[in-house]
Amino acid sequence: MATPRVAAGVLLVLSALALAGAEDPYLFFEWKVTYGTKTLLGAPQKVILINGEFPGPRINCSSNNNIVVNVFNQLDQPLLFTWNGMQHRKNTWMDGLPGTQCPIAPNTNFTYKWQPKDQIGSFFYFPSVGMQRAAGGYGAITVVSRLLIPVPFDQPPPESDHVVLVGDWFTKDHEVMARHLDAGRSIGRPEGVVINGMGGKDLAAAPMFTFEAGKAYRFRVCNTGIKASLNFRIQGHDMKLVEMDGSHTVQDMYDSLDVHVGHCFSVLVDADQKPGDYYLVASTRFIHDARSASAIIRYAGSNTPPSPNVAEPPAGWAWSLNQWRSFRWNLTASAARPNPQGSYHYGQINITRTIKLLVSRGHIDGKLRYGFNGVSHRDADTPLKLAEYFNVTDGVFSYNQMGDAPPAVFGPLHVIPNVITAEFRTFIEIVFENPEKSMDSFHLDGYAFFAVGMGPGKWSPELRKTYNLLDAVSRHTVQVYPRSWSAIMLTFDNAGMWNIRSNVWERHYLGEQLYMSVMSPARSLRDEYNMPDNALRCGKVVGLPLPPPYAPAR
Repeated sequence: MATPRVAAGVLLVLSALALAGAEDPYLFFEWKVTYGTKTLLGAPQKVILINGEFPGPRINCSSNNNIVVNVFNQLDQPLLFTWNGMQHRKNTWMDGLPGTQCPIAPNTNFTYKWQPKDQIGSFFYFPSVGMQRAAGGYGAITVVSRLLIPVPFDQPPPESDHVVLVGDWFTKDHEVMARHLDAGRSIGRPEGVVINGMGGKDLAAAPMFTFEAGKAYRFRVCNTGIKASLNFRIQGHDMKLVEMDGSHTVQDMYDSLDVHVGHCFSVLVDADQKPGDYYLVASTRFIHDARSASAIIRYAGSNTPPSPNVAEPPAGWAWSLNQWRSFRWNLTASAARPNPQGSYHYGQINITRTIKLLVSRGHIDGKLRYGFNGVSHRDADTPLKLAEYFNVTDGVFSYNQMGDAPPAVFGPLHVIPNVITAEFRTFIEIVFENPEKSMDSFHLDGYAFFAVGMGPGKWSPELRKTYNLLDAVSRHTVQVYPRSWSAIMLTFDNAGMWNIRSNVWERHYLGEQLYMSVMSPARSLRDEYNMPDNALRCGKVVGLPLPPPYAPAR
């Protein structure tokens, strides 16, 4: 496997053996977050850099490593990082969203400490405050299996392990975009697509990747954009899908794959074509004024330019829906644990509750808002998790102001902090229904779920007959096509305050999100960690004495 880019922030790796098996290994990073100027689509613009880089440093680790990231905020705005797809078992404190953590003030620092506990796969991080995600500041997280856990790939292993961060890109400044949304205006359509922080003519200046004939290569592809689904393909080469959002998949072959906002997958590609240059292409899907970007893969020693004939992406979303139906969980593969993924028989568990989330759109004082079931979320001055932990929720938020089903008659949207509760360790079905003419994509922090069903029109209980109750892929992000629905199932066994959100960041910013409070009645360290000593305080919890700690695990 190729050595990832070495960041200045990687200071030290401590071996678990050196600690006599007391803890898993530690990886330390130090990040200085600044603004910089980059020319991505022909015009210079302000972007968010980490240690002078965009994209930011790759976090390359193994399952259960302890990741310590000391973030120095040298922006002129508050800052948080969230770790898209990391489950943070028992550790909602490190999720890095305004509902769980006070922001890092300008010219201060904060140290995150988290584990990819029992996880493997391809993920990414990004800044979560306001519209900062539109300015960059994102980077890859790659989690490999521990040495004793077999990886279900053909031998020999891939020659190199490459990250491909693709996303739509806007040339508007992220603060200008926020002001447009605050004024009731749209951010419009993206001006282009970037691949690993490069766009336009810069992508053709030099090859991004090199192939050696006869070798195999792994590509970890993530859609780090804010609005558009993308189609990913490599000219003249088929791709073997092997992993998706942290799960090993059945290894089918594809000539192109749709990757939706917030979603990641891994493919293996054989360098089995005539030596030459080939295009690696990402094109927008389902929007007018389609945009595309092409990087170059060069076979070693080649001086043959790529053919100008590049296949167009498929048309329409019916093709994309059918492709989703082809994805299957690899039931015999071991992921982060020795036991096979398929040993968890989710289809045999009784559903205890169904939550139907209908995307809601309306205007408040003439300004556009989004939400679920008639409730549009707004962040509170005191992070919701801190208010809950210190028992000072009065005046901050009230639980369960949104029902489990859309109201029979919609009135004006209610703009409030939207927090609902889930009973600890219950198995719940969540249905997302998107009545809009455009794509949506949803993410659930703290969990992986089974995306069991998807289809056009409105959802009804009879559609459960179409669910995949055997080998749906366990993942953290699911797309919902225009005027369509998607259904997921999961056990809420990770105590904390967890964000359910649209990955379409314009909608997220305008309220299409909520928080799920999952509390263990035992108040035990077996189920959740106490607030860490370095936790930042703001709002109503400043100066308050700590509540009684959780009981030791038994």
